Amino acid sequence: MASLKDMRVRIASTKATQKITKAMQMVAASKLRRAQAAAEAARPYAERMDTVLGNIASSVTDVAAAPKLLAGTGEDKVHLLLVCTGERGLSGAFNSAIVRLAREHANRLMGEGKQVKFFCVGRKGYEQLRRQYERQIVDHLELRGVRQLQFSHARDIAGKIIARYEAGEFDVCTLFFSRFRSVIAQIPTAQQIIPAVFPEKGAAAPAASYEYEPEEADILTELLPQNLSVQIFRALLENNASFYGAQMSAMDNATRNAGEMIRKQTLTYNRTRQAMITKELIEIISGAEAL
Repeated sequence: MASLKDMRVRIASTKATQKITKAMQMVAASKLRRAQAAAEAARPYAERMDTVLGNIASSVTDVAAAPKLLAGTGEDKVHLLLVCTGERGLSGAFNSAIVRLAREHANRLMGEGKQVKFFCVGRKGYEQLRRQYERQIVDHLELRGVRQLQFSHARDIAGKIIARYEAGEFDVCTLFFSRFRSVIAQIPTAQQIIPAVFPEKGAAAPAASYEYEPEEADILTELLPQNLSVQIFRALLENNASFYGAQMSAMDNATRNAGEMIRKQTLTYNRTRQAMITKELIEIISGAEAL
């Protein structure tokens, strides 16, 4: 049985941990506001750009003249999985959920006899994936130390992917990230970005005829790489907001659990102390009666 001193040390240690988790929760809450605002501000532009490019792509009649980023290589043998995770942990299942979705997708593709490669953005995803797919990871990028995400970060990632695509290293690229819904809900998402896949037009959408200058293929050649950067930037912003939301929720749970542990430890300490006092009183009284 632990001594009273050991119990006091344990209670003090748990209280110190509770202070740390409470402070981390407050920091995550303050950063979440800005991250959520940035993610929500990026959604309309990314969705609208997808819609506009989808309208232009639907009017391309000559598939042979279509850009490679839209038409594809004509094969479906090699897949590149762009897995975006966080740089730090202590965020519940945020990183693990993204990696799990990517792993399930990779295992399904390999079960169909296809080759899978990984491009990891974020330290935590890389650490988890390299345990099983170390030889299949072709690139790894960390954004540690970046105070604020910039569009240049996404543009650099998109440039590396396009360079590998033009070199014939893969046929299909899928982006994995966590879409922010709320503090307690982050949705792991897979989105194919090469060849570009655009949302279908609604049945009630009015039909319209457009004339493009320059030609549709020229517009797509210019805008598709830009759209790739936009979609990656949106994923990074969604990930950032999801990370702080998950961390805020995880630290709140840790603070509550620490409080419950302190309550139980204090109760045990008081009972043990009372038992020792009672035992000492009985010994004193018994000694006095013996005299």
